[in-house]
Amino acid sequence: MRCDNMDENKDAALARRLLRGAATASLATWLPKDAGTPYVSLSTVACDLDATPLLLMSDLAEHSRNVAADSRASLLFCDSGQRQDPLAGPRLTAMGRLVRSFDARQRRRFLARHPAAARYADFGDFALYRLDLKEAHLVAGFGKVAWFDADALLLANGDGLETDEEGLVIELNSGPAAELSDLVGRQPEGEPWQVTGCDTEGIDLRAGGQTARHDFRRPLAGVVAIRRALRRFRKKAGPGSAK
Repeated sequence: MRCDNMDENKDAALARRLLRGAATASLATWLPKDAGTPYVSLSTVACDLDATPLLLMSDLAEHSRNVAADSRASLLFCDSGQRQDPLAGPRLTAMGRLVRSFDARQRRRFLARHPAAARYADFGDFALYRLDLKEAHLVAGFGKVAWFDADALLLANGDGLETDEEGLVIELNSGPAAELSDLVGRQPEGEPWQVTGCDTEGIDLRAGGQTARHDFRRPLAGVVAIRRALRRFRKKAGPGSAK
């Protein structure tokens, strides 16, 4: 990691929050017909347990044709929020190679994050890709920048999460809706919150077109630790505490 006025652990955690919290990202690929002219498009994204970016792409899309010729790609994740100066918000550029994923668990994670994609995910021209991360560049504010390699940024999946995450998601969605509102810290607008994924750093939720994330105070070891943390949270929050 190369950094300037940054704290390594906090920076990596911020970078992963940008990865995990995003529903879309700007995707940069290379146009082979123009000797490598950069081509940027908008893509829906999700993350695997370790924060590896996942994308569902059509073979008919220009960026997919680019990737077929040259798999190098970058993804830009931003948190401009409602800031008066969008450049004051943190952003992360993740760089690597896009490769096909045939992992059913990764596919389930993507479709849970983007349920509307289920309408076309089985079409013959669509395929799931993961970004095999080489390095990433974080800009967290004026003069606050850091570079990470994959080992410094990505986390271990956590004990039992690869096999038990789906059951944990079902368990959380079977509980009272107020508990999920407590996790988010606010009531949804319209449809109720639903958990779409769990990882060692937090829980992803969705309510219609809204997405949210509940971050743990620190990375947890796996399913047992996550359940223990959620029990403590419920006890502290009390019934129906979300506003």
